[in-house]
Amino acid sequence: MTMNRQILILGLGNILLQDEGLGVRAVERLAARYRLPPDVQLMDGGVMGLDLLPHLEGVTHLLITDAVQTGRPPGSLVRLEGEAIPAALSLKMSMHQVGLQELLALAGFQGTLPEQVVLWGLEPASLDWGLELSALIGTQIDALVDAAVGELRAWGVELA
Repeated sequence: MTMNRQILILGLGNILLQDEGLGVRAVERLAARYRLPPDVQLMDGGVMGLDLLPHLEGVTHLLITDAVQTGRPPGSLVRLEGEAIPAALSLKMSMHQVGLQELLALAGFQGTLPEQVVLWGLEPASLDWGLELSALIGTQIDALVDAAVGELRAWGVELA
């Protein structure tokens, strides 16, 4: 465990567009189920894009949850790490490819890019208007939360 570790769990997405909001829903579920240590912050990043830049300052580990389009079947769990994230986003795999890609690039230029950046996501099934996740993603959201918890534990975080 890093002594000066600061972890940010960032849920991205537009909750008005069904599965597009799954990253935010995953963070809400994580907050409801677990008590996090003081060095771990949860944030609903919504569709804030570059407005999230100040929140990366001092962060050593960034865990992003989001809807990710990779061409896999809807509901597929996807993990991207480090350089694979901007590379994947350049292929327009995330709903927020512009905002997130620019955010990570700008953080890199400023020297505030966390040393560890991991994105856990699900392939969306529906991006129609609606406040609820699609039935398929509704059944898969727990797998996404479990994957995020597994990542945090691998980083040495103890969750209660």
